[in-house]
Amino acid sequence: MLAEARQAVLVPTVPPVFQPLRREVDKRRNVEARMCFYLSALFTAADEIRRYLTAGVPVVVESYFARCLANHRALGTGLRVTLPPTLPRPVTYYLVCAEDERRRRLAARDKPVSHWDALVETVTDRVTDAYTPFPMRCVDTTDLSPDEVLQAILASDTQGAHSRAHTEPVGAHPYLLPSVPRHAEGTGRP
Repeated sequence: MLAEARQAVLVPTVPPVFQPLRREVDKRRNVEARMCFYLSALFTAADEIRRYLTAGVPVVVESYFARCLANHRALGTGLRVTLPPTLPRPVTYYLVCAEDERRRRLAARDKPVSHWDALVETVTDRVTDAYTPFPMRCVDTTDLSPDEVLQAILASDTQGAHSRAHTEPVGAHPYLLPSVPRHAEGTGRP
């Protein structure tokens, strides 16, 4: 919906050629292998994004490096990643909702729950914390329809502050990301 509203190209962050391997990697339990796979897919998508942007074509993606790094950090990866400053820098929207609404939406999905989906549900606070270094505009979607979410995003871009979108970015400089620790801080365990 956002791509259509912006007259942009929707670029999948896991390119079609990667999809068969994605299914295989997601069947395994190795968080580092999974993270490396998703990073590879994202760097490939970034090349495509760069080509569109160079041609003056706007781009929308459903997720980007922040999601990959935050989720895998919360899942306990020991890999340290420094992103190159030459990556296309997106305006990122972090869509949130009340916990009861989030659970209702998850239950209504017509999608099988993978090992990784279930595992992320056990560390939701760690995922939320892992997103904090990334500059994002937070949009509360709790009582909004998809069209209302779209309108909140569009309004935040054209009017500055909006009641559902915090336009002040969350986090620090987009390319100076903290290292990904092996253990959650203060716990001594993943």
